Amino acid sequence: MEFRLIYQGPLPSEKCEDKLVVGSGGYGRAKDKHRLRKHFHLQLRELWRQHPDLREQSEQRYAVYKTPSNQVSASGAGVRQIEVVPSGHPNAKTWLEHIADSHIRCNGNRFVPLISEAGGFTCALDILFLRRDNPGNLINNLGDIDNRIKVLFDGLRLPRDVKELGGLPIGKDEDPFFCLLEDDKLITSVTVTTDRLIIPQRTDEDIADVLLVIHVTMVNPSAVFAGNRLV
Repeated sequence: MEFRLIYQGPLPSEKCEDKLVVGSGGYGRAKDKHRLRKHFHLQLRELWRQHPDLREQSEQRYAVYKTPSNQVSASGAGVRQIEVVPSGHPNAKTWLEHIADSHIRCNGNRFVPLISEAGGFTCALDILFLRRDNPGNLINNLGDIDNRIKVLFDGLRLPRDVKELGGLPIGKDEDPFFCLLEDDKLITSVTVTTDRLIIPQRTDEDIADVLLVIHVTMVNPSAVFAGNRLV
């Protein structure tokens, strides 16, 4: 599956001194990163509503259970099973709800990562990075761009603890909270193309604001095998 995430706004650079701000009660860029999460949450929630496969998982009911410990036939004992069931079935939930209920953190908030270790997917990112600077300044600003991309990656993944919310509340319309990644280690390939941003600057914009177009390609490693051979 392929899709694009769009972002326009501030993208600060994470430098060593930003990792922990003394007296702030949390990480220096936590608020900036969680603002990014909130921004992408809206687009990912819409993706779950629009994409046929994801929409089916958010509407179809499933039951998850383990086979009895004394079962000796078929799948065996203590094996996790997932079945499509009618809505009136005990413990029936959409697959979206199953994901949310298995990713509870940050004081009981539920999160839905599109790409997770349990799901078996990784992703490749192709980022168009537009900024109000000359394309030829890429080499001079390479370190800064790299540190800004690090902030972006953290904004694409689930927060690990409540400090990473940066003091920003999670609203009622953010239950569950949609993120791209369970962990940014699931990004297996990154390409960044930089260029000049030529949209006229608005009065409410900062000169350092950026426009990002992030092309996400989900990769299922098992899909390269067919009939026990590499294809």
